[in-house]
Amino acid sequence: MDRRRHPAVLTIGLARLPTPLVRLARLSADLDIDLWCKRDDLTGSALSGNKVRKLEWLLGAAVAAGADTILTTGGIQSNHARATAIAARQLGMRPILLLRGADPGVPEANLLLDRLVGAEIHWCTAEEYRRRDALLDALADDVKAAGGVPYVIPEGGSNGLGALGYVAAAEELAEEDGRRFDGMVCAVGSGGTLAGLAMGPDRGPVHGIAVVDDRATFAPRVEAIALEAREHGAPPLGAEGDRWSVVDGYQGPAYGVATPEIWDTIAWAARTEGLVLDPVYTGKAMHALRCEVRAGRWGGRLLFWHTGGAYGLFGRGSEIPP
Repeated sequence: MDRRRHPAVLTIGLARLPTPLVRLARLSADLDIDLWCKRDDLTGSALSGNKVRKLEWLLGAAVAAGADTILTTGGIQSNHARATAIAARQLGMRPILLLRGADPGVPEANLLLDRLVGAEIHWCTAEEYRRRDALLDALADDVKAAGGVPYVIPEGGSNGLGALGYVAAAEELAEEDGRRFDGMVCAVGSGGTLAGLAMGPDRGPVHGIAVVDDRATFAPRVEAIALEAREHGAPPLGAEGDRWSVVDGYQGPAYGVATPEIWDTIAWAARTEGLVLDPVYTGKAMHALRCEVRAGRWGGRLLFWHTGGAYGLFGRGSEIPP
């Protein structure tokens, strides 16, 4: 699944690749393991994070379809929505966002960037968000009625085409380091990153840490994404529990809400290694890694996929440990 030779991927390269693969020496010493980090938080600046790898494929399809308007959805502080809005503007397209929540008046963090690039924002309640696909389709119909050409990208960019971005990421990792890991860890918020990594070259089992919902929700979602990715030429997905798994119990009280223990892990990573994590995705994933290692369930040579999210820290200063 070489991104450089696949017809769907954008040739302009939205993401800055390959991202660095680094050893976290001080965290390794503290946990008594060999901990590495794939720095996908360094895929760009305003486009920072794992979403950009997926968008290269999805927006490539949008360009091929002649789209002039990009629609997507997420929470009020969605990293994916922010990256999509900025990438759309870079390609000369109009971004429309369906966001779960209410207009706060003064925007912060990701929403500030959404506003800065002039994204058209439509708000919906948590109840309405359950019908997000239908709501996006209705907005797309409005674009068509006005003479535009819409292209709809699902929540998190997590469909079969978007997942190819992480099949390619796994291939990138294999080129950088041919050794196996005893485990690879990533956050799971919509399932596309985990599906892509699990379909890529086998460099060790992939543990996806649910940051919302649970294993029963995400396991079939990962399988459905992988099945769709097969239509685009992706390798088959192995059985759950073999190449990949969904780990729950570290979600915290709700999506985007972190417990004091998770905040302690975020501070621990920053103060020990200078590694900046967020309370929505990567902080929860690293907290799971830290707890599983200290419980003796994981160990050896581990890889943490840093999927970005630093903007999620802004406006959360009162929660950071002293």
